[in-house]
Order: sequence, then C-alpha cells, then structure tokens
Amino acid sequence: MQNEIVLEAPLTINWAINNSCNFACRHCYSRNDTHDELPRDVLFACLEKVAKAGVLSVNFGGGEPLLHPHLLEIASFASGLGLRVSMNSNGWLVDEQMAVTLKKAGFTKVGISIDSHLPAVHDGFRGVAGSHARAAAALGHLASAGILTSISTVICRINNDAIEELVTFALEHRAGQLNFHNFKCSGLGLANKDELDLSPEEWKIFYRGALSAKQREKVIDISLDDPIIALLGARDTASMVKGSVCGKLSLNIKSNGDITPCGFIPVVIGNIARDDLRQVWRDSDVLDRMRNKKPTGKCSGCSKYEECLGGCTARALALTGDMNSPDPHCWGSDGKPL
Repeated sequence: MQNEIVLEAPLTINWAINNSCNFACRHCYSRNDTHDELPRDVLFACLEKVAKAGVLSVNFGGGEPLLHPHLLEIASFASGLGLRVSMNSNGWLVDEQMAVTLKKAGFTKVGISIDSHLPAVHDGFRGVAGSHARAAAALGHLASAGILTSISTVICRINNDAIEELVTFALEHRAGQLNFHNFKCSGLGLANKDELDLSPEEWKIFYRGALSAKQREKVIDISLDDPIIALLGARDTASMVKGSVCGKLSLNIKSNGDITPCGFIPVVIGNIARDDLRQVWRDSDVLDRMRNKKPTGKCSGCSKYEECLGGCTARALALTGDMNSPDPHCWGSDGKPL
C-alpha cells in the first residue's frame, strides 16, 4: 500500500492570496497568473469554511502577500478561527515595525526567500538590487518580534555548491529552519529550466552534501522536501506520508479561489468559494491518482519506489505530461538507485 494515512481534510492550505509582486524572480511559478483576487468578505467566508473542514494551518503566499491590502486583517481573522498562520515573503517590506505588527496579527512563522549567501547573486536571481540586504534584515526583525523564521532557498545552478555557506548564513541570522527547495519546472522555472536546473547526477551530489549537513547540524533544522532523497536511504522525517505530500497533507488555493493539488500543479480540482473542501479532498479523481501512483519506466522494479513513489509529481507532470512518469531529477537507472 502506498498511503499510510487518509485524512478527512488537508492539514495545511498554501494560499496565494494575491498575484502582485515587487520582484522579478527567474524561477517564479506564478508570475504569469493573472486571475482575479477574492474580495475581502468572500475570502473571510472561505477561511471559515477551511477552519470548519478541519484544516489546522494556513500559509499565505502570492505574489508577495505583504502587497495585499488586507493581509493583516486576513491573518488576524484566520488566527481567530484557530488556524495556525504563517507566510512566505521576499522580506522587502518587513521592517522592525512591520515585524511587530505581523506578530500582533497572529503570524507564528514567516519564511524569507534567500537564494544565496552572496548579495549580488541573490539580487540578480530575484531581479531587485538591495533585496538580499533587506531579506537578511527581515530575519532579524522577525526574530526580535518573537516570530519563528525560516529561510527558503530554491536550489539551482546558482547555489548548489554552496551548502556550507548557506548553513552558516542561516545560523548567523538566527533562522530556525533552512528549507532547501527542489527546483520546479513551473511558470518561469520551465522557461529557464535549461539554464537553472541541475542534471540528475548533480542532484545526487547536492543531496549527499545536504543530508550530511542535516545530520551534522544541531542548532538549525535543515529541511529537504524532495522525495527522491529516498534513493540515498533518507526521507523527510517530518512527513507523515511517503512520496510527495501534495494532495495527501496539503492543498493549494489560488488568488481567485481555485483549488489545485499544489502551487506547481496547475490542475484545478475545485473552488473554495463554491465547493465543499472535504468533498473535493475526498472525491477528486486527480487527488486519487496522486495518492495511488503507478510505477512506470525505470520506476518499475526499483527497490526505492515505495519510499519515493516516483519523486516529485509536479516535475514529472510538467516535463512529461504524466504524473506517473519517473521524476526527471532521478539519477536511478533501470530500476536501481545508484
């Protein structure tokens, strides 16, 4: 059996409440998303539906969520419903006062995107001069305000050989967690894939180094969200499921309320404003297929398949059109993890 558990509702909703952004990131999955945004009152009603369904936490993203005119009200309302509220931000708008305000609004954790320990490299990747300095400062402001912080780093050609430097940077800036996100091939990530993505062999080398750092570090939590680390005999110890967590522990909601399995899988399975979340979660054919993937190609007969379940579903779907296809990042060969 592939699934260890079957939940009545997702534990977490990743909610892109707006599309606007003040950055021009080279890998952005949502830059071309021009959907309308839910009105404030409708969004509040949707949050009530989410809480009633049994969801435990909501992580706001975008776009840049701090550009949403009602973010603080939304967060306060969600927190009042008993939802654990967090956010992903580029950090540009997080000064000392904003950090205090976010704490008062109910934010328990804020992730700041930092893709290099080198300011020039980060700024070039994110498309805004000075963005590294303000992101680093944001980490300090948030920590001082009593908000847990994490650093989100998209691993790609600009930083795959800088594991130790990134860990040192995270420690110096009091981040509680360092998230090494595997490169996705959605949106601009697909358009710039040939320039930014690593080869399967390079992914193997990176993950060997990242797992070594994770085992060594005691102060900071290094998170690896890629199922293919199972090929190295490892898995995300924080996860309750094998393979991708999308559609098993979490769902994504777009700015117009459309529900998708994750932010990197642009397949609409419902809309939070009109549909019952539990029914979508229970009856979606797309989610059923994600939860019960079938090994194809080199995954067939692979000794690690029951752990990784083919790797990242979003990446396989984006590059092959088939969610059951082997993850293009996989370095295994003929059913054997090398």
